[in-house]
Amino acid sequence: MGLIGTLLGWVVTLFILVMIIRMVLDWVSLAGRGPYWTVRARTLAHAGTEPVIAPVRRVLPPVRAGGIGIDLAFTVVFVAALIVRGILFSL
Repeated sequence: MGLIGTLLGWVVTLFILVMIIRMVLDWVSLAGRGPYWTVRARTLAHAGTEPVIAPVRRVLPPVRAGGIGIDLAFTVVFVAALIVRGILFSL
C-alpha cells in the first residue's frame, strides 16, 4: 500500500499546486488584465479544480463581505486536500 499511497499523495500534491496557481492568477486578474498567457493559464487552472470545488460551493456559497465575496468552498477544499495528502503519504 506504500507505493500506491505515495503515488496518490503526489497526485494530490499536484492538485494543491494547481489550486495555488488558480489563487494567484485570480488575484492577478483582480489587479487588472494581465498578458494573454495569464488568461489562458487561469482558464486551465479553473478547468482542473472547478470539478472538485463546484459541488462544495453548492453546499457552502461564497460569503459577501462588503464589495467582495470570500469563497469558503476553495478554502475547505484546499484544507481537505492538505489533510488527505498527509494521510496518503503516511500510508
